[in-house]
Amino acid sequence: MNWFSGLRERRTIAGRVVRLVFGAAAVSAMVLGMTGAGAGAAAADTVIDTIPVGSEPIGVAVSPLGSRAYVTNNIGGTVSVINTVTNTVVDTIPVGNAPFGVAVSPLGARVYVTNQSDGTVSVINTFTNTVVDTIAVGAAPSGVAVSPLGARVYVSNVSDGTVSVINTFTNSVVDTIVVGATPAGVAVSPLGARVFVANSGDGTVSVIDAFTNTVVDTIPVGADPFGVAINPDGSRVYVVNLADGTVSVIDTFTNTVIDTVTVGNLPRGVAVTPSGARAYVTNRPDGTVSVIDTLSNTVVDTIAVGNLPFGVAVNRDGSRVYVTNAGDGTVSVIAVEKCPGSLCFGAGSLAGAGAGSTGSSGSTGGGSFAGAGAGAGSAGSTSS
Repeated sequence: MNWFSGLRERRTIAGRVVRLVFGAAAVSAMVLGMTGAGAGAAAADTVIDTIPVGSEPIGVAVSPLGSRAYVTNNIGGTVSVINTVTNTVVDTIPVGNAPFGVAVSPLGARVYVTNQSDGTVSVINTFTNTVVDTIAVGAAPSGVAVSPLGARVYVSNVSDGTVSVINTFTNSVVDTIVVGATPAGVAVSPLGARVFVANSGDGTVSVIDAFTNTVVDTIPVGADPFGVAINPDGSRVYVVNLADGTVSVIDTFTNTVIDTVTVGNLPRGVAVTPSGARAYVTNRPDGTVSVIDTLSNTVVDTIAVGNLPFGVAVNRDGSRVYVTNAGDGTVSVIAVEKCPGSLCFGAGSLAGAGAGSTGSSGSTGGGSFAGAGAGAGSAGSTSS
């Protein structure tokens, strides 16, 4: 083989490699587009669907496999079950009075709902979509979070300044922990060792040792802290401060605030993506969601959603964000930007079929466990 022939062959091989690389990128883009719900083409970080639910939806949580989202309807005492493949409500479950926060067990068999007016937690069986137990907790329960192994549920009780600890095997309260004034949001660290509680009445976050059920630290944050979420590696806690329109960023190694991010007016809910790269914050009177880049701790996007957005949750693969709009009885579905390497794709940029596993769409009362379970870092809802 002469030098020219060898060069031509190397160029041919290089061309094939280039074609393979770009072909793989195209396939990746197609996969990203087809794994999320939404009708037709959609740009990244935009609302691709709006789902009517019940009256004054507050809390939202997504199943581990992403095929179901559970929404608490504060007026009417129900939970709407959304099929995230079709973005339709496939069941409505009666619970207690003024349901607020919602969380799903890691395996997806149970959903826990705080009922503010009853002082109870409803336990939903996701196979049958029925309430199988009701647990008495403190006064005006609001936030709720499940431990990573599913053995404990933590409930913040707004009116008595406590957190109820529920044993999920017996569905009974095994401890009550005194925290700060008017505890609202609650979140559990990825390894389950710490529980963080936003105390809206005194501008602090209580840090609970989950092994001893004692408060081991109290962190000053902004004015009227409300929602709280933890990133996937447990190194950062994000706390929305309702009264000053900010998010406090806590370093969990030092339990100190290392940054404060200005968002919209009266922020309520916060959720972090599974990659930890973004945090989504609902701004209630603005009708928007602020998107925070967690590397730079800056707002990189503001998304218009429905009227009076409140709760927010991200699905397991990070392709969808679900926002409850309390003012118009809907849930906004946001397609999330995906950036593998230096290439960015809008998840849902192709006409996709839906987020997560396909599962069965189900009918009323037909169960929703196909792909049901705990959402990725759902922060839970907090009191109004």
